[in-house]
Amino acid sequence: MSARQTRPDVLVDLTIAATEIIDMRSFSSMWFWITLAVFWSAMSHYAVGVPYDMVQRAFRRNDEQAWRDLEALARINARRLLVIGSSAGVFVAGFAGFLLTTLLVLGFFYRVEFFQAAFMIAFPFALVGLLSQRTARLILEVQPEGPDLARGLRRHRFYVQLIGMVSILVTAFWGVFHVLSTGVLGN
Repeated sequence: MSARQTRPDVLVDLTIAATEIIDMRSFSSMWFWITLAVFWSAMSHYAVGVPYDMVQRAFRRNDEQAWRDLEALARINARRLLVIGSSAGVFVAGFAGFLLTTLLVLGFFYRVEFFQAAFMIAFPFALVGLLSQRTARLILEVQPEGPDLARGLRRHRFYVQLIGMVSILVTAFWGVFHVLSTGVLGN
């Protein structure tokens, strides 16, 4: 009989522990900001799937093999992105539109902080996805080689970093505003 009485207490304790670990207050959570920084660091390291250090290495070494590797990887990744875009692009665009609209409504109309934070990450990610599709199309249509390809990948990375900086700035301002307006204890 005592085992039955303690079992609900254990479940309640586990539920309380889980809700304390998974905190829905995003803007005041250190983990949200760490996730945001890691996300944008990873996004700016790859230009259309090509690691940026590979672009730098091709410029530094200036040898034929480095340029051939860069061109081959850029074309493979560009083709892969365009195939995904042409085969599932309408579905992905529709789902992304639905997801962004849902996050926007739940976050800013219903004022749920978690969905606001998710929108602040998802919307710029969608912009980077569109930019990657555009860059991939240019790589396959124009067929740039060597330094011209590297310049295009550098330009893509610059725009991704610009989107990231604006995104982090807007997210930081909104996060500070939200934390200050709700108070430290969520009142």
